[in-house]
Amino acid sequence: MTDRSFTLLPDTGEPGFGVYVHWPFCAAKCPYCDFNSHVRHQPVDQARFVQAFLTELKAVRALSGPKTVTSVFMGGGTPSLMDPSTVGAILDGIAANWYMPDGIEITMEANPSSVEATRFRGYRAAGVNRVSLGVQALNDPDLRFLGRLHDVADALKAIRLAREIFPRMSFDLIYARPNQTVEAWEKELKEAISYAVDHLSLYQLTIEEGTAFYGLHKAGKLIVPDDEHAATLYEATQEITAREGLPAYEVSNHARPGAESRHNLTYWRYGDYAGIGPGAHGRLTQGRSKIATVAERHPETWLSAVEQNGHGIVDREELDHEAQADELLLMGLRLREGVDLARWQQLSGRDPDPDKEQFLLDQGFIERLGNSRLRCTPPGMLILDAVVADLAC
Repeated sequence: MTDRSFTLLPDTGEPGFGVYVHWPFCAAKCPYCDFNSHVRHQPVDQARFVQAFLTELKAVRALSGPKTVTSVFMGGGTPSLMDPSTVGAILDGIAANWYMPDGIEITMEANPSSVEATRFRGYRAAGVNRVSLGVQALNDPDLRFLGRLHDVADALKAIRLAREIFPRMSFDLIYARPNQTVEAWEKELKEAISYAVDHLSLYQLTIEEGTAFYGLHKAGKLIVPDDEHAATLYEATQEITAREGLPAYEVSNHARPGAESRHNLTYWRYGDYAGIGPGAHGRLTQGRSKIATVAERHPETWLSAVEQNGHGIVDREELDHEAQADELLLMGLRLREGVDLARWQQLSGRDPDPDKEQFLLDQGFIERLGNSRLRCTPPGMLILDAVVADLAC
């Protein structure tokens, strides 16, 4: 049964400090995926990678200074391919470098095809208290189209196990798939909500350069919904989830009040986070500066770099206040709560351009929440990139 004794620390509204750990290995590469994920046909030397994670944690701790961790997220790749002992060792390493109070959110991504009850219980025993399942569709033909290794039966089994073992659970779906009608998506979404505990991530299918789908799309062999139909699907998503008690708190993320992903809120509220592992990004405040870090993407190259140099960071950039203000705006306008204007003004050294702001207000794309916050309206979310570009200039 679910551990009912777990109590999540309350959301203070502050950005917090997150630790992101990237496990880069997958059983197969999905045709839509442009994440830093790699397939290995020989067993991964998990013990060696654990030592490298522990080494890089120390290096990043030297950059960040002492911090209180508010969330940990193990992403990938497919972190559920890790042994529970690997997960436990990494969490112990995080606790050895920063303060980890009881009750913080510790999330692991998992694919339904790699789910076993024994492993799930092992992850829970190691400290994981939230799982995010990559379900992606609730019909078998579309799962095959998306290159997933599981079927609907596997997905439902994984959802049941997650609900039984973990205090918190989310799963992902991809919509705006080829030939997907609004009626079909509404039915699938309502079914998903019936299985959900408190959180859903609902992403529109996008064609990213470098993926298998990109080549097919460019050759005219893969047709995705046009912008108008995709917008209709998005609007239906917002309407149904709000009606069913899981409103959007971010462009693609929906939760019952209080069940928002604390880790992702750290990103969107522009907090600090340590990026650990191949390809991981970080943002670390040092005095009045913020440092952006990027690690080597290729797993074995990252591993060698850590063993030789003590870390796998290949790019470290000091962000000036203008760059920080732009990132704050880019991330914060994704949120339903919007952007803290005083913080943006402090970083940018200016007020929003009055003419551009008034134009966006008149068009109904943004709105003020008193004098303290600025947010996108639902129509504005459909053209979010354009709104950010206007306000950032």
